[in-house]
Amino acid sequence: MEPYADHGEARADPFGDEACRGDARATRRHPPACHALMRTGDRATARPMSPPPLPLIAVLNGPNMNMLGLRQPRLYGTATLDDVETLCAETAEQLGLAIDFRQTNGEAELISWVQECRGRAAGIIINPAGYTTSIALLDALLAADLPVIEVHVTNIHRREEFRQHSYVSKAAVGVICGLGINGYALALTAMADLVEARDE
Repeated sequence: MEPYADHGEARADPFGDEACRGDARATRRHPPACHALMRTGDRATARPMSPPPLPLIAVLNGPNMNMLGLRQPRLYGTATLDDVETLCAETAEQLGLAIDFRQTNGEAELISWVQECRGRAAGIIINPAGYTTSIALLDALLAADLPVIEVHVTNIHRREEFRQHSYVSKAAVGVICGLGINGYALALTAMADLVEARDE
């Protein structure tokens, strides 16, 4: 098995229950176990009952997002990527979702993560950062056959012209930009509705 994170840690199941740290992060949120009554003769006993699995949403971040809070705070704010992960985890828990939160500076790794979402995740929230014009990333998102929401911390349409073009948008159901890290929470809220509608 090839190492999954930059630190050489092997991952048997990239979207499994174990958390990843370092450049590749993963967070899973599960509700507390519920219990059912099992009757044996005249005696009722409590038996743990596994909750149904929560819909898994991949929250993927592209290059330089690990510098959030340090890089041009006038534009991107002072919140760090850890703050974004915490916000996403708390929002997902409120919405009844599980998340897999990751960041990479490599295009190939980001594409591989998108490919791994097919058949495992219920949706993808992605901040492609500098890879907005990657045709390979666009093709991977289209092949995943999942609802995609694109997020940007800044309003790319008010910035330099070269930042205003996104091929990723062609695979996205919607785009949220310019609302800071709160855009991630809004994207998760919208994704919860999309997943629910898709399951009906």
